[in-house]
Amino acid sequence: MRITTWNVNGIRAIVNKDGFNWLDEVKPDILGLQEIKAKPEQVPDLIKDHPEYLSFWHSAERPGYSGTAVLYRKEPLSIQTGLGMEEFDNEGRTIRLEYPDFFLYNIYFPNGGQENKRVPFKLDFYARLLELCDAHHAKGEKVIITGDFNTSHQEIDLTNPKENEKNTGFLPEEREWITKFLEHNFVDAFRALYLDKVEYTWWTYRTNARARNIGWRLDYFLVSSELMDRVKAVEIHGDIMGSDHCPVSLILRD
Repeated sequence: MRITTWNVNGIRAIVNKDGFNWLDEVKPDILGLQEIKAKPEQVPDLIKDHPEYLSFWHSAERPGYSGTAVLYRKEPLSIQTGLGMEEFDNEGRTIRLEYPDFFLYNIYFPNGGQENKRVPFKLDFYARLLELCDAHHAKGEKVIITGDFNTSHQEIDLTNPKENEKNTGFLPEEREWITKFLEHNFVDAFRALYLDKVEYTWWTYRTNARARNIGWRLDYFLVSSELMDRVKAVEIHGDIMGSDHCPVSLILRD
């Protein structure tokens, strides 16, 4: 099984430029999208051009902002949106899919915002999600969390760590929340498999950063430790364009 995540930073522009043609090559079984900034009726060609997928959307109440969607080949047992808290859920940040052997959370984590003003909101979001995941683990359920975490965990995960210690995305209190998830029975699948590998998933549009590979790893798969024996690989598709993020795939053994 291949699960792919991609922050599209506006799905309408990508659809209009045939930016999903790579699906025919990568062939994800489940595709989680973040920062869609649209409602499904605004991009009817996406599903028309890829009839092998069903889709589910959680658009933000505010037009042109945030939002998540999932495309999937095999219908899940259930689909749920949100974290059960209105202040998070009206921004369309979370879709949970239930399959027989795991729960998959597709999430667009909040950004800390200008002058780090939204960092408390972001940290509260992390805390609420961990509370729900702890409940899953307490019942013996396995969980995969994927999406744009808007945080780089370690210095290896961004080009200029020292210069960004006071910027959202690499603040100590943000990084600590990734550590907390790892202390609560989760594994960063990419870093577990590739201890010293330097690859990024986001590059600012400024300063020609992507061409120079001045980037950050912001897009993760956190996997319940009991699922790691099924993790075959994590692939970062840095050659797929269309957004300031690139897709990332988790490959699970059947």
